[in-house]
Amino acid sequence: MSRFPIVRAQIVLAMFVVSAALGVDGQAFEIGIIDFYGVRTVSASDVRGALTFKEGDTIVIADDKPRTIRTSEERLARLPGIAHAHIEVVCCDSGRVTLFVGVQERGASDLRLRPAPAGAVRLPADVVLAGEEYQKAHTSAVQRGDTAEDRSKGHSLMHDPAARTIQESFVVFAKRDLTLLRKVLRSSSDPAHRALAAQVLGYAEDKQSVVDDLVRGMSDPDGGVRNNAMRALMVFGEAAPGPNGSVPRIPLRPFIELLHSLAWTDRNKASGALMALTARRDQGSLAELRKSALTPLVEMARWKSAGHAFPAFMILARIAGYSDEVARGFWENGNREVVIKTTMGGQ
Repeated sequence: MSRFPIVRAQIVLAMFVVSAALGVDGQAFEIGIIDFYGVRTVSASDVRGALTFKEGDTIVIADDKPRTIRTSEERLARLPGIAHAHIEVVCCDSGRVTLFVGVQERGASDLRLRPAPAGAVRLPADVVLAGEEYQKAHTSAVQRGDTAEDRSKGHSLMHDPAARTIQESFVVFAKRDLTLLRKVLRSSSDPAHRALAAQVLGYAEDKQSVVDDLVRGMSDPDGGVRNNAMRALMVFGEAAPGPNGSVPRIPLRPFIELLHSLAWTDRNKASGALMALTARRDQGSLAELRKSALTPLVEMARWKSAGHAFPAFMILARIAGYSDEVARGFWENGNREVVIKTTMGGQ
């Protein structure tokens, strides 16, 4: 098997908010898909009716959130039974964007996040520069379609030479600055430094030693920090077992809590991590997911955006007892509901 397997489009988990990742400020895109989450007791037709856009419309991406999205969020928040609303624009499928429309109904539990830290500690200049260069190299690679990466060591090493070289420097930084990275993630007032610290901590030689740091990062008030912490832990979960068969021990509960988040990025990354962490089919973990996460997983598995629905679908299939091979057969034949209904029937 190649050290850099080409990841099938339907299971690529790292998608990008359009304006941030692609530098397309002011460009117009067609809305290809609108998917929803958080809708439980409120009428789904009322939620869709509150939107000021529909599939097939054109949306202009700029530095600020488009007016039609701001207006839709305000209209959603005024619906009876809804406390908050959030809409995320995600690129791209055949040049079209996907809009994820999330609502938090009144009475739903709020996500428990820590207060923003106020510490003055910062990362060294060479680490910051490496982080900036990696973002450029990674974005360039994604635009060329070169998303392959080797995760066997418990951290990402991309096929793209420029990105890979910078990632290899992260290994050096994680060894040199381990104590400082932990301190920055815990206490820096700068969210960009905390997010980069979480990313570089994923390259620590002893993965288990930084699990607690990254799990704590999952409750950071900044979404970018949570995203990087979860991605590092997700890749830990995909590492090849050590010589004695050992793998990092990572708790599921923090990911389950983020499946209920109003932020789409939390749900997306949590589902990807949970797909990795359930690959070994620990029955206790699957039972915990059945008990605490079935509703959001079912909702996500029904998304029209196939690449983002796939992790939740696979988790449900494992809960239901299907092998991954059988589950992929259902998926490829368009039979998602067979798995979903089987899983729900076991409640």
